[in-house]
Amino acid sequence: MDIGSFVALGDSFTEGLDDPRGDQQGYRGWADRFAEMLAEQRPGLRYANLAVRGKKLAQVAGEQVPRAVAMAPDLVSLAAGGNDLLRPGGDPDALADSYDEMVRTLLSAGCPVLMFTGFDPRFPVIRLIRGKVAAFNMHLRAIADRHHCQLVDLWSMPVLRDPPAWSADRLHLTPDGHRRVALRACEVLRVPVAGDWREPWPAAEPVVSSQARAWLAARRTDLRWARMHAAPWVTRRLRGVSTGDGLAPKRPELLPL
Repeated sequence: MDIGSFVALGDSFTEGLDDPRGDQQGYRGWADRFAEMLAEQRPGLRYANLAVRGKKLAQVAGEQVPRAVAMAPDLVSLAAGGNDLLRPGGDPDALADSYDEMVRTLLSAGCPVLMFTGFDPRFPVIRLIRGKVAAFNMHLRAIADRHHCQLVDLWSMPVLRDPPAWSADRLHLTPDGHRRVALRACEVLRVPVAGDWREPWPAAEPVVSSQARAWLAARRTDLRWARMHAAPWVTRRLRGVSTGDGLAPKRPELLPL
């Protein structure tokens, strides 16, 4: 596939949380990294990123898909639905119907679609939605097969099941987690790259501890996560607000890198 322009759609995963740009504002993320890798093979690549944290599937469909269609890019990435599944009542079957409609809209406009499955959630509490994510992923694989779309299967990436892939909030990838997703996207699209997303994580420093102490340390980590990340998330849900309210996309125009 000759890709001269790329538009990324979705939520915080594609916006790039938690992969900060260092001394610059905002986040980098897998999509920026993928665009940079793609630009090495295709100088002059134009890239837009319309993803905004907290967006649900219907918002991606209503706000981002029409803008992507108007840009008529050579490739559109679509990763959405996770925020719906995290909420009570998130129905994988209904979400799949909406997702399929988005894919058909993009394809009918001549925009090839790169799809993403959901992750395999393994952390305490988060893993309560594992069944819903698995069901949604089955639909996504069927959609990709039905419409002949390329698919990045995040569920099947073993490196993303390990703690070093995840930031403290257990919802967003670390910088190296994003880098590995970008490498996997390149592999799916047969874009030549030097790195390998399968590379093992650096060995952690050995910790000498009794089983009881290890258990207590893990529970303290869980409590800290609940206080710093889970409780604010629940509060926002009760108030009906999102971290993405009022935020504009970080790259709203299709421009060269």
